[in-house]
Amino acid sequence: MKLSPGVKIGLIIVLLIAFFIVLNLTGFSKGVKNFFYLISSPIQKTLWRAGNNLSDFFEVISEIEKLKKENEEILLKNQALLAENTRLKELKKENEVLREALEIGLEKEFKLLLSEVRGKDISQDTLLINKGSKDGISKGFPVITQQKALIGKCGEVYENFSKVILISNKESSFDAKISDSDIQGVVKGRGNLKLFLDLIPQEKEINEGAIVVTTALGGIFPEGLLVGEIKKVLKSDIQPWQEAEIKPAFDTKELETLFVITNF
Repeated sequence: MKLSPGVKIGLIIVLLIAFFIVLNLTGFSKGVKNFFYLISSPIQKTLWRAGNNLSDFFEVISEIEKLKKENEEILLKNQALLAENTRLKELKKENEVLREALEIGLEKEFKLLLSEVRGKDISQDTLLINKGSKDGISKGFPVITQQKALIGKCGEVYENFSKVILISNKESSFDAKISDSDIQGVVKGRGNLKLFLDLIPQEKEINEGAIVVTTALGGIFPEGLLVGEIKKVLKSDIQPWQEAEIKPAFDTKELETLFVITNF
């Protein structure tokens, strides 16, 4: 069988190494040993350098692995610090919301549960919050901002989340009135964040900019929650009632933290 050049070189190296071992272990005279050392010196030097280079190579590999491990540890620490920083920011924000709620006395009027908005479906006039049945949420619970502005009520309730039906939803309807007056009507959602105060007697005078608040009639919402302000009055001589468009007291783009009223 014909051996390849690589195999031949390998055999020669093995034989040379074996030869030097035998030379050191046997009793050849110093002159003989000196002669063989002399003529084999270039080969030994080459083998010695190859050994050093191989050792350096493995040291480099070891250093690379060490650096890789250190980088992974640093990355994990950075991620942990980032998560902790995010958590602290959220706690700070929650504390600010709670402080604002306390300043206007919300906790004295209602039993509240702080929640965060986790999803928005403006096309359906709904929100998703991160509190559900395991937190004591039930269908129909009112949802407000820390400024006491009415957002809507809980619709579908899941274990960890709840869907909030906005007051502008087409299914939404509740009793309300013009603040500091005896003018009452029914707030109806028209979808797409549109809101109207309907069934107002024709003889009642309504001004743009007037504030609309909830009443306790129907028991859907507690009295005195801010609904919005009159944006435009729509009056017709052939209709027994007049209606007015309402600008909601909230901006869906800014809704992040909300309160669920669990008892009123």
